[in-house]
Amino acid sequence: MILGLAALTATPLLAQTQQEASSSSAVARRTDKKADTTQGGQEVTSRLQQRTEVSTTDDSELAWMRVVYRQLDLTKPSNAALYFPEEPIDGQESLIRIIMRLVADGQLPVYEYLDGREAFTEAYLVNVRDMLDRFHVYYTEAKGSTEKNPRFVIEEADVPASEVLSYYIIERWEFDRRNGRTRSRIEALCPVLHRSEEFGYEAVRYPMFWVKYSDLRPYLMNQSIFVDDNNNLATSTYDDYFNLSLYDGEIYKTRNLRNRTLAQDFPDPDERRQASDSIHQRLTSFDQNLWVPSLEELAQRREAAEALSAGNDSTAVATADTKSKRSVSKRGSSSSDDSSKKEKKVKKPKSSSSGNSGTAVRSVRNRKR
Repeated sequence: MILGLAALTATPLLAQTQQEASSSSAVARRTDKKADTTQGGQEVTSRLQQRTEVSTTDDSELAWMRVVYRQLDLTKPSNAALYFPEEPIDGQESLIRIIMRLVADGQLPVYEYLDGREAFTEAYLVNVRDMLDRFHVYYTEAKGSTEKNPRFVIEEADVPASEVLSYYIIERWEFDRRNGRTRSRIEALCPVLHRSEEFGYEAVRYPMFWVKYSDLRPYLMNQSIFVDDNNNLATSTYDDYFNLSLYDGEIYKTRNLRNRTLAQDFPDPDERRQASDSIHQRLTSFDQNLWVPSLEELAQRREAAEALSAGNDSTAVATADTKSKRSVSKRGSSSSDDSSKKEKKVKKPKSSSSGNSGTAVRSVRNRKR
């Protein structure tokens, strides 16, 4: 009997301990899934990765799609946020320093630069050591570096931040027939080195590699920048800068069958600039041209067409303004003259009436006397 009671009391205790062990292991497994850290001191959790993932639309749900290539000149004021500060200060650093640190630490995969034939697959991954040697970027082996997972350390003074004066970006414009809207997103970007030869006057451009924006975005969301000289607070991030299209980039190529650039199709710089502006206008107005315009929009278009037909010469407009001013002044003067004449006419009978009344009174008084 005593042994039986001991067995009965031991079984629930054993079940309780097993349940606690299973619950503790479950909690441990959940925390392991949430704790997804990366090397280099920057943490990218699974929640952040899910947040930064861009919802890609299947091609079967698209009614239209176009890929354009833009060049971002960092000497323009609107693109200065990508270049400055030249040296890291107060936790802020330029875009190329973020990219080079992640690439050297093995956190960011990069792909070969192919002009118009980009393929973001493992077959086109860039060997980081060969890339650094090719562009003469000094580096040292990092701790824990292996042949399969090489890691490097690049000093701040050795990062070619002052030589990366432009970027190439790939924009993808899509029209989703399910949602009925047009959207654009950046697919990849490429830093471009500007180096002048010993006996050359113009700098030669060397595209370094392609970086998928989806791989770079989690790190750009953590870097604060300021994009306006009137507000020195870092209220934006690099991700906001790209998503809001705050950059000023000229279209130098669109994806085509012959893989030709606009410079090849339009040798004249003015014609090439007009073609680039025309492509940008068609992209931005593609969504608007799909819908029937309202009556107000039709009236505005009609007025604009009439203004164009009448002519846009500035001298004609100026003469028309002067004529209108003269006519207004003449009308104003004539109206003032008419009013003065009316006042005079009104005053005359009053004066005469007052005079007649005075004589009539006197005559009456004289008669009474």
